[in-house]
Amino acid sequence: MSRTRTFASTVRLAGAAALALITGALLIAVTDASGSTPAPPVPSSSGTPNTSPFPPSAPTNLQATTVTTTSVTLTWTASTRGCCAVTGYDITYWQAFNDVGWNASVGNVTTATITAEIQPGQQYRFWVTAHDDLGHRSGASNQITVMTPVATSGDTVPPAAPTGLAANPANGPSTTLTWSPSTDNVGVTGYNVYRFDGVFISTLLATVPGTTYQAAVVSPRDQFYVRARDAAGNLSIASNSVTVTGGSRPPSSPAASPSSPAPPALSCRASFTFSSVWATGFVAEVTVTNTGSTPIVDWVITFTFGGDQHISQSWNGSFTQTGANATLSAASWNRIIPPGGSVTVGMYGTRSGSTPAPPTAIMVNGVPCSS
Repeated sequence: MSRTRTFASTVRLAGAAALALITGALLIAVTDASGSTPAPPVPSSSGTPNTSPFPPSAPTNLQATTVTTTSVTLTWTASTRGCCAVTGYDITYWQAFNDVGWNASVGNVTTATITAEIQPGQQYRFWVTAHDDLGHRSGASNQITVMTPVATSGDTVPPAAPTGLAANPANGPSTTLTWSPSTDNVGVTGYNVYRFDGVFISTLLATVPGTTYQAAVVSPRDQFYVRARDAAGNLSIASNSVTVTGGSRPPSSPAASPSSPAPPALSCRASFTFSSVWATGFVAEVTVTNTGSTPIVDWVITFTFGGDQHISQSWNGSFTQTGANATLSAASWNRIIPPGGSVTVGMYGTRSGSTPAPPTAIMVNGVPCSS
């Protein structure tokens, strides 16, 4: 399956699990603190190019101040300049349980209203980064999750998200899902139960009045999540998701027998780039491309720093670090890298000492990648 979307520009992955980062003219209202529309940023006029590596600090206190069926207004606390003047911000947002995201670039402002691809009854995750007039980029702000209402008048407040979703048993042909009840300003009328394919297809299994549901497990690895709903049709932010294994094997994938050939080995290519380095910190990216013929599922990237670098924040994946050994793990929405596709994980961290060199070896699920 493939999907086509038309925008100003697109960076995409091959295959059904394409991760699309779409940029273009996405804002209908951008204002500065005085309420006026700022002029476009201009290059530094210092006369002598500044080659200092110090980027701006990360924006903080990102909030959604107004949420409608088709727009989200954001505010944040401005970044502090590094070597050079802050000239603008990039707003990145992804639709939950989907493989598509968007990016909007704005000037040196601290509020913006996003309308492109904002639809009723959808969940989005936002974060903001700053850039200066030499192209240095900050780390990411805090992330926020927003659910747009369905109603345009009357009750426009979505219920609170269900919590504590659990599956028992965690493997087998069926499971019983249970969760804690939600609250609402008017009243919760039921719960939508969904099965997610791990890429971009969510299937509504049932709408139930209580907090339990028995679900069939139809693939070797099913994910489930729940949303509360009210009388106006507003839906809550999704609960946590749970994964159940051991479902029926699809007809196209018969059970393996002793004589069945081994599946193709994982094959990958990886690159590590320091996009910005200064005396006490760094911003870097790891990109992994699937060069094999089968998807890479639930990827885990491991590598060893050559110096005293320590990751303090990551995006597009979670991180852990012990000494110089770092691990980056997939998010729920990018856990599959299709053949020919790639995933990029960014990180922001601290350092000291000499200028660091990229790690000499990067592994995915224990398999070394070519560089």
